[in-house]
Formats: sequence, structure tokens, C-alpha cells
Amino acid sequence: MSELLLAILALMPIVVVGIFLVALRWPASRAMPLSFLTAVLLALFVWRVPFFQVAAASVSGLAIALRLLYIIFGAILLLNVLRESGALSRIRRSFVDISPDRRIQAVIIGWLFGSFIEGAAGFGTPAAVGVPLMVGLGFPPLAAVMVGMTIQSTPVSFGAVGTPIEVGVANSLAGSPDVMRYFSSIGIDSSDAGLHLIGFRVALMHAAVGFAIPMFVVCMLTKYFGERKDWREGLEVWPFALFAAFAMIIPYVAVAWLLGPEFPSLLGGLIGLSVVVFASRRGFLMPRSGMEWDFQEEKMWPASWSGSMSLGIENDSPQSLARSWLPYLLVAAILVMTRLPQLPYQAWLNSVVIRVPELFGTNISIEEKPLYVPGSVFVLVSMMSIFIFRMKPPAVLQAFGDSTKTIRKASIALLFAVPMVQVFLKSDGGSAGYDAMPYALATAISDSVGRMWPVFAPWIGGMGAAVAGSNTNSNMMFSLFQFNVGQKIGVDPLWMVALQAVGGAAGNMICVHNVVAASAVVGLIGREGETIRRTLIPFCYYVLMAGLLGLVIVNM
Repeated sequence: MSELLLAILALMPIVVVGIFLVALRWPASRAMPLSFLTAVLLALFVWRVPFFQVAAASVSGLAIALRLLYIIFGAILLLNVLRESGALSRIRRSFVDISPDRRIQAVIIGWLFGSFIEGAAGFGTPAAVGVPLMVGLGFPPLAAVMVGMTIQSTPVSFGAVGTPIEVGVANSLAGSPDVMRYFSSIGIDSSDAGLHLIGFRVALMHAAVGFAIPMFVVCMLTKYFGERKDWREGLEVWPFALFAAFAMIIPYVAVAWLLGPEFPSLLGGLIGLSVVVFASRRGFLMPRSGMEWDFQEEKMWPASWSGSMSLGIENDSPQSLARSWLPYLLVAAILVMTRLPQLPYQAWLNSVVIRVPELFGTNISIEEKPLYVPGSVFVLVSMMSIFIFRMKPPAVLQAFGDSTKTIRKASIALLFAVPMVQVFLKSDGGSAGYDAMPYALATAISDSVGRMWPVFAPWIGGMGAAVAGSNTNSNMMFSLFQFNVGQKIGVDPLWMVALQAVGGAAGNMICVHNVVAASAVVGLIGREGETIRRTLIPFCYYVLMAGLLGLVIVNM
């Protein structure tokens, strides 16, 4: 079979998602089973992958889907506990005290707080924390999901204490003699030093492109959710958006240079959040009184903006501000403490493992660490919050009941979306002798474009993350491939790896199962395509600008 035809066939599971979920606006619960079926048929009859390997990949996907559902349940439970205790209304007032302007709130929660949580936990946790918080403040659920997904870009490469670089890139490049020879040729004597250099280049690229993300957030918010549907209302706060962007990005780049890839997002987000909140409380770059931007009244919202979750926030909260914020502070503190390898907690939590080796006699295994999953942190803090807020049994039962109802509605889409991804990724080893579907697609593109490859490299990283649901997985798949293409076309291969990582971060904005998860947290089921149609705009900006910048850099 020709390389081009094979690439077209490999693209079909993604095309199915684009047609039915994005173009025809089907809910993910209907579109993703079709995509899963397409991937299975291609794997069995074109790639000729053994049936038991396809079955094992599907079961592996189900295990990952259950992990995601656990994270969603924990995030929803914490939100409902805060609602029932009255803490959510107090948090809402604290943001209004900074500024009642929704544009300002979106940047502070989505960009700054979200970057910090991404640096601490990664893997979709910022959306699980920030999206419901924005809904609690009075954002339409669809708007909150859009904001939460748009910021899944710049901080992602250094999420979960640097996992996409430290695990994704490192595992892909490990053991390659070409990589080690190249490191030696430029005076790098260890793989750790090489990762440090790659991480710094990734941070520089993100800084050059990602500074505009807060501007995208505010302009898309006013364009799609404002009464006048005018993006210029977002531009009115451009000084604040740029201030918030650089308050995070400057320490982010400095940390990448000084400390390596573990802490840029975590410390950049924390420093940026501290600086911006301090300045905002003193009126710096705030909209003039009477010029604040807000959504229309809820009764004027189209039905598509609202989810099935009713927060029912009361105005007269009995909780103090410090106590109301305590659960979120506990979440952040526990996530940081359990993700730092220098502390003993990570090893202890990782010691509890559920392992199913060699599923159906294949080399595919399941390994889950239930205590290390962020869902366990959410559930633990939810249980602690019941005592912190001295909640009565009826309120506790209401919180658990509402959380269970919401999670049921999200389950169908995820239980098909994630197995589709696993079949797609694990489609190598068939009797047809073809590479796995994503690799076949990337190879065809690289052979076609030659020296223009730097323009396309971030798109491949983004495609990998959008399908696999993780920058880490995308980097594992394609980092060595990108390195080899760089050497083949005669450019610095480490810049190619950096472009891969940057594109892989941006791909999270349009990842189907991330959008499903973020939507499920606020009960917005069936509108996933609407979110992806909007986040496609910043995604295309991100990978296009990174690609063009990369082309200039490697040819200088």
C-alpha cells in the first residue's frame, strides 16, 4: 500500500471525530463510539493487528477512562461540598472584591491559577479545578470550559512537575546512540543536561507564542458570550492581559533556565498569581468603575450555554474567606507535596499498585496507582471539608448524590474515547508490517515537505496530544522521530524536539477526552463539539506561530 494512502487511512478515526463531533455537532457520546469502531476496523483489517491485541488495547483504554472518571467525580464532589456549605458564595465575593469584571476573573483563575495547578498535577487537573470555580462565580458553563481548555497550552509542557519533558521526551530519546552522539558533539555530557537544554528551548518558544493566550481568553469570552458579540470588548483590557501573561512567563523562563523542566509552570504560575492579585487589589490596570464587563443575566443565556448542574449559590454564606479558600489551598498543597520526588510522599503513594500484566497474552499491561491519582486528593479534601465546614448529613448526602448523577452522564463518551486512543496508538506489530497509525501519518508528512518540516513539526505534536490526550504521550511517540527528521534535513534536531513539545502542549486545547472531562465537571454533556470549534482558533494560532518561528530559528 502506498505511503500516502496509508496516511489517509490512519487519519480516518480523527476525521470521524471532526465530521460528527465538530462539524455535525453530535454529542461525544454518539460520535466517539463511531471513532472507536473506525479505529478497531482499521487495526484489524488494514494493519492486521491480532484481535487480542486490539482487545487488550481497548481494555487498557477502559482502565484509563475509569481513572479520568474518578478525577472528574472528585472535582465535582469538592465543588458540591463547597456549594452546600456556603463556601462557594464566599469565594465568589472574594473575586468580586478584586474585580467584578469577568475578563479579569477569567485571566486570574484560568491563566494564573490554572498554570500553577498544571505545574503541580497536570493531566487535566486545572480544568477540573478552575472550570467549576468559574461556574461558581457565575460564568456560563460553556464559557468556563472554553477558558479552561484555552489555557491548556503554555503551562502544559512543564505540567505535573515536568512530566512531559522528564518522562515523555526522556523516554523517547533514551538509548538512542544518535542522540548521545549529538549531545557529545555540542559539549553535553549527560542526558539530564540535554533535557535541561531542550526544556529551556521549549520555555523560550512558549514564551514567544504563549504571551497572547490571555488575550485570546478575553477576546473569545466577549466575542462568543458577550451581549454585543464583539471581540473588541476583550481588547479593552489588553494591558492587564499582557501584564498577567508576562507576570507568569518571565519567572517561567527564568526557572526553566536555572532549575530545569520540573518547576517552570508551578513557580511561574504561583509567582504570577501573587504579583497579579497583589497589583489588582490596588487597582493596577483595572477597568474603570462602571466599565466592568459582565455576562447577561442567566435567564438571557441560550440553552446551549448551561449545563445540568445547578449550583444554587446563596448570597449569605456563613463561612469566613480563609476557611472558604482552605479546601483549594489544601488541594494545591497536597498535589505539590505528593508530586515532588524530593519528598517521601510520592514514593509512598506510588507503592500501592493495581497491575494486570500481559492482557490476553499480549505485551499490553494495566498499571494503576489509585492513591497517586488527583481524584484521590479531591476526595480526601472533600471529606476533610465536611468537617471543616461542619456540614449536616442532608447537605453531605446532597453533595454526593448530585456528584454521582453528573458522573454518570460523562461516562459513555469517555468509555469509548479513551479505548479509541489506545487502539490508535497500539496499532503496530500487525501482520501487514505497518508502523502504528500516528507514526504512519507523521512519516508521510515528513517525506512530503522536506526542509519545510519545522513548520509542520508542532502540528504533529499537537495531533499526537489531541488524539492521545496527553503531551507526555505525544512526546513519547514523536520526540525521537522529530530528532531523526531534524538530522535528516540538516537542522538542529534539539529544536525539532522542542517544537514537538510545544505543539504537544497546544494539542491539549482540542483533545476530545480532555474536553469531555472538563465539560462533565460542570454537567455540560453533549456540547463538546462547540468547545472544540472555539479552541481550534487558539490551537491553530499556537502551532502555526511556533512552526514559523521554528523555521526561522533553524535556518538562522
